[in-house]
Amino acid sequence: MIIALADLFPAVLQRPKRTLIVVSANDNHSVKAAYNAVKGGLIHAVLIGDENLIRKICSDENFDLSLFSVINQPDDRLAATLAVQMIRQKEGDILMKGLISTDKFIKAILDKEKGLMESGNVLSHVTVIQNPNYYKLMVVSDVAVLPLPDLSQKVQLIRYMVKTANALGNICPKVAVIAPSEQLLMQLDSSKDAAMLSKMGDRGQITGCIIDGPLALDIAIDKESATIKGIKGEVAGDADCLLFPNLDTGNVFYKTNMKLAKAESAAMLVGAKVPVVLTSRGDSTLTKQYSIALASLVS
Repeated sequence: MIIALADLFPAVLQRPKRTLIVVSANDNHSVKAAYNAVKGGLIHAVLIGDENLIRKICSDENFDLSLFSVINQPDDRLAATLAVQMIRQKEGDILMKGLISTDKFIKAILDKEKGLMESGNVLSHVTVIQNPNYYKLMVVSDVAVLPLPDLSQKVQLIRYMVKTANALGNICPKVAVIAPSEQLLMQLDSSKDAAMLSKMGDRGQITGCIIDGPLALDIAIDKESATIKGIKGEVAGDADCLLFPNLDTGNVFYKTNMKLAKAESAAMLVGAKVPVVLTSRGDSTLTKQYSIALASLVS
């Protein structure tokens, strides 16, 4: 089982190399992330973008351009369309956002006729967090895409987290459905949804994991808190996956981990035909490498 993000790299190296397609690879950050992943033996990479800019970036950074396949398409929209088409034709296994607006990028993925969405799926976000104060990796959703997932969407989010945990070597992850309290509070949708999801897990309507909720965050990840409050069960104090009720809570949890706890993370969009990497200029080089490795492992 993978217990640290650094373990992603040897795990990926044991598998056949996947091909990463970068949309609008016109910036140093995107090219560097792809180059480091190729140089490390993790992936093959196709860069779609302004070929002159890509060549200049590689020249300025002393990157070996021959390590990439470069397709000249300076227009962002057309670059995204081409990348999606290549994925559909199985010429790539992972998609990555470069210097293109998120709106244009997501639009190409969501296109009903030529996009990448699987029937009935919802596009969502999964993050794997390594916090120095927790003894194992946490798989978290959703911190970036869905503002207020409904019950059916939460079922899908759990399945995405379980699939990610499986890729990390955890065959039956423990899922905590987070709410303000472990008590069932009927005035809160987060609490009611958590109880229903837990019951669905009990009845086998959601498989491959152990679900408990509603659970307050401290109960989910701290054994001492669970013991003091008398909360028993396999998930309490030992959660592998955390399902947050909305984007507000998930995003605050993620950024608190990153900024105050100096955690590391890997993240990807899920629900499409292939995993999708969205790196930010604010992400560290290591975070980008972890994200590419995670997407490769899941693909």
